[in-house]
Amino acid sequence: MLSFSANRRIATCLLVNLLSSICIVFINKWIYVHYGFPNMTLTLVHFLVTWLGLFICQKMDIFSPKSLPVRRIVWLALSFCGFVAFTNLSLQNNSIGTYQLAKAMTTPVIILIQTTYYKKSFSTKIKFTLVPITLGVILNSYYDVRFNLLGTVFATLGVLVTSLYQVWVGAKQHELQVNSMQLLYYQAPLSSGFLLAIIPLFEPLTGDGGIFGPWSLPALLTVLFSGVVAFLVNLSIYWIIGNTSAVTYNMFGHFKFCITLVGGYLLFHDPLSLNQVSLSSWIGAVLVFCFFSLSPLRQALGILCTLAGILSYTHFKLAEQEEGKSRLAQRP
Repeated sequence: MLSFSANRRIATCLLVNLLSSICIVFINKWIYVHYGFPNMTLTLVHFLVTWLGLFICQKMDIFSPKSLPVRRIVWLALSFCGFVAFTNLSLQNNSIGTYQLAKAMTTPVIILIQTTYYKKSFSTKIKFTLVPITLGVILNSYYDVRFNLLGTVFATLGVLVTSLYQVWVGAKQHELQVNSMQLLYYQAPLSSGFLLAIIPLFEPLTGDGGIFGPWSLPALLTVLFSGVVAFLVNLSIYWIIGNTSAVTYNMFGHFKFCITLVGGYLLFHDPLSLNQVSLSSWIGAVLVFCFFSLSPLRQALGILCTLAGILSYTHFKLAEQEEGKSRLAQRP
């Protein structure tokens, strides 16, 4: 019964993360395209609403705060700033398809970090799944008709900082013996303070495009709503990584990848052909066709390679977990 209850909680949290993560991508893209709201200021709003949400949860006795030394979470707070800021900048400067596909590189980088610095081992089959993921991202970036150097730089920085952040989230929860809410409760205001100090250096405070500029009521309400959704995203990320692993959280993203790809095409007319949306059921035929076709279909090949790597990882990881459970059950 305990196992069923734990699995149900994990499934519920994964669903919350799925819906909120997809929603935040489309809301943020809408804010950038239709309102031109400044990126770092939007990130600050997300941090503040996240902390406010946790404060309300704490007052409702949903969790009990635990005193943490600031010096132990400074780097985590800084990486949180970079994680959100660079991914938002990547979204602002890339198509949704390229933005989402670039995030797939987080998994290989996390595995590299955990192997190099945390001495965690991965099977050869798991390592081989990183090849199509990496190849797919390179192909998509090369053939993306909206490819630009600035977007690539932000996407690369976003992957590096996000990978560090997600590894540290899991490590800090175990190191400090805190749950997701307790850690985020202290980290969110600290990250807000860092951002507040540097925003005046990069973004205007008044006038058009400034935080205190003449924003319309719909723009302000949309920004506030994005903050609420960001709270759900941040909280679910912490919970999932703390109760599973950073790699598992990233592999769950292939559902979000498919949905955001379709949404980007429908809502923002990103240059992704119908073949790029529905290829999952025609893998054999399209792999050959895409290779010899025009660049949009070659971009589809990149998406297919990445998706194939993600699905392969998921299959091998589940098989290894089942094998591990069987060995434990056979022990006397």
